[in-house]
Amino acid sequence: MVEKVITLENIPLPEFLGAANENIRQLSQAFPQSKIISRGNEIRIQGGAPEILRINDVINLLLEHFDRFGHLTPENVKDYLDVEGIPFAEASRDQVIVFGNKGLVIKPKSPNQRKLVEAAVKNDLVFALGPAGTGKTYIAVALAVRALKNREVKRIIITRPAVEAGENLGFLPGDLQEKLDPYLRPIYDALQDMVPPEKLKYYQETRVIEIAPLAYMRGRTLHDAFVLLDEAQNTTSEQIKMFLTRMGPNSKVIITGDQTQVDLPVRQKSGLSEALRILNDVKGIGIVNLSGKDVIRHKLVKAIIEAYEKNQEEKDQQRHESSGRKNF
Repeated sequence: MVEKVITLENIPLPEFLGAANENIRQLSQAFPQSKIISRGNEIRIQGGAPEILRINDVINLLLEHFDRFGHLTPENVKDYLDVEGIPFAEASRDQVIVFGNKGLVIKPKSPNQRKLVEAAVKNDLVFALGPAGTGKTYIAVALAVRALKNREVKRIIITRPAVEAGENLGFLPGDLQEKLDPYLRPIYDALQDMVPPEKLKYYQETRVIEIAPLAYMRGRTLHDAFVLLDEAQNTTSEQIKMFLTRMGPNSKVIITGDQTQVDLPVRQKSGLSEALRILNDVKGIGIVNLSGKDVIRHKLVKAIIEAYEKNQEEKDQQRHESSGRKNF
């Protein structure tokens, strides 16, 4: 049995430990093989050496969080502990993509989300593919915000095709930008989690952060920028080729899409599917596939996706059997 004592200096203990020591209780529940005791301004950890080191790492992250934001909630503690499917040794400081507003910790919460983060570090162009709710757009926006904060790029450009999903764009009120805003709302929602309101407004006014329909990308060279193309399954072959050839020096590009939700007219091929086929063997391009297992919305969303996937598999099987009988 090994013991380590952490002395908390200049820290208001009730706020750090939480109401009824809830923050420390969560930590104790995550490491049941060890004892974590708070006395006065000390936290005593008793247990095996490897686990004590892991607990010490978590407490240091919590102290850094408290120093940065001035508060610590049980939800914050859970964020640092609950990185599904990732060994704790890997789930430390480098797992946090960016600290959002009001102490929000934004980090990958599934193995495939982590693969997306790693792919974006290693490659200048990444395709992130998967159904709704897998966090592909949210993680991509977080990576863009981190790159801007770290001064790795000078601007963020986020775009998506203005394709109607059953609605008629022309009947919506307002000018073009106002008509397009509902289509871009998921992007705004993500940014509002990550950038303070006043700074976000300033960034948009000075075009440090630009959100625009895909048609506005034509003829431009996107350099010193982190560029995100969202809903890429709704691009045509010409559109996605145009977009891909906009890449300039020191630019990072993430393309997200859900190949099961194409809103293009019937018989219009998705440019995303064609691009994946053509670029599959090109070095320097990362492709990450997310699935229903990565869904982080309501648990019913995961069940809905799995049901649709099963239905599609049955249709494909029936089509295959029908084709086989005809050939026979």
